[in-house]
Amino acid sequence: MKLLYKDTYKLEGLGAFASSIAPFTKDYKIWLFEGEMGAGKTTLIKKLCKVLKVTDTVTSPTFSLVNEYLTKENEIIYHFDFYRITKEEEALNIGVEEYFYSGNLCLIEWPSRIPSLIPAKHLKIFLNLGAESQRTAEIFVNEN
Repeated sequence: MKLLYKDTYKLEGLGAFASSIAPFTKDYKIWLFEGEMGAGKTTLIKKLCKVLKVTDTVTSPTFSLVNEYLTKENEIIYHFDFYRITKEEEALNIGVEEYFYSGNLCLIEWPSRIPSLIPAKHLKIFLNLGAESQRTAEIFVNEN
């Protein structure tokens, strides 16, 4: 994996951060979001979806595993949350491979629960908590 981008932001600057990383959606359709509970994965995804002009309400798919959103340009974005699964088979049962290879943007929270199912080419965002609502994000790419 290669470091592509690193930034530190406060929660009130999250919209600007989301705008700065949105152009990466052109080259990478699989985005992995890693970070401890409360690091801001879902919050960042909500802001990113706003920048990408999603017309639907963006919520965490914690229980449904996947949400589908539509943009103003009629593009589909899939949002996954695998926190609650215990076996990769559960992801396979919802047809995760069809989503991942659809060519649509896939935003994936807790990808560490399904390591062997992640496509080789992806972008991974590590979010780390800092002091006073500060976050550090490191963005890596895998081209294999």
